Amino acid sequence: MHAHFFRHVYHPHSHDAYSFGITEAGAQRFSCRGAAHTSGAGMVMAFNPDEPHDGQAAAELGYQYRIVHIGPDVVREVLADAAGGRAAMPLFTEPALSDPVLRTALLRLHNALVGEADPLVRDERLTATVTAMARRGATRPARVPEPAPDGRAARAAARRARALLDEAYAEQIPADRLAEAAGCSRFALYRAFRAEYGMSPSDCQRLLRLRRARGLLVGGSSAADAAAASGFADQSHFHRWFVRCFGVTPGAYRDAHLPGPILTDRSR
Repeated sequence: MHAHFFRHVYHPHSHDAYSFGITEAGAQRFSCRGAAHTSGAGMVMAFNPDEPHDGQAAAELGYQYRIVHIGPDVVREVLADAAGGRAAMPLFTEPALSDPVLRTALLRLHNALVGEADPLVRDERLTATVTAMARRGATRPARVPEPAPDGRAARAAARRARALLDEAYAEQIPADRLAEAAGCSRFALYRAFRAEYGMSPSDCQRLLRLRRARGLLVGGSSAADAAAASGFADQSHFHRWFVRCFGVTPGAYRDAHLPGPILTDRSR
């Protein structure tokens, strides 16, 4: 959810999921765990499942915020995958946190949930958010290993995942399928892949799609046809990433590579 409130007052309520909010502008005042709290611009709110809280504006200009709800089963699965086994559920005792790392992870997750069709991107950002919250915000976190130097097995896993991406870059590849091909957990794969290639699997997949689309544009395909053939969900998504990576629009790139007019020597 993404909202801007001025006079709205939330009645005390709770959610059956972990709820992580980001205050983007203004300030929100709320009661939780028997105390009053304020979340100002840039702060993160963390509510445990079934934890009552209310909320209202703490400034005349109101407040703007986003909130993401993540079910306990999803949190348990992500942390178990990261820990390589059973994982204790985190408990957040501070409902208002000042942490730029958490804020960035949550914003990236929210953007992926509302505007990203690729399941690999959503899974990567979900994993990053849950593990970041467990490491940085919880007083009873699951054991989440910090990234460590990758050895021969990790490099081999990353290369197996890359081989699948090279073969099926235009497809929607779920994280489980990629991890199965790599022969390790999703969390281990993300660390190994970034160590080997300097980017996430989803970034690599997007780059492969962009390279394919670029080749099609040079061959005369329209931007719409190049986007569809390369695996992009929509043309606007393709256009945005093409400009980010290559500095020109797909149309301009295509036009620059079209054959020019044939000049004839009329003096003969």
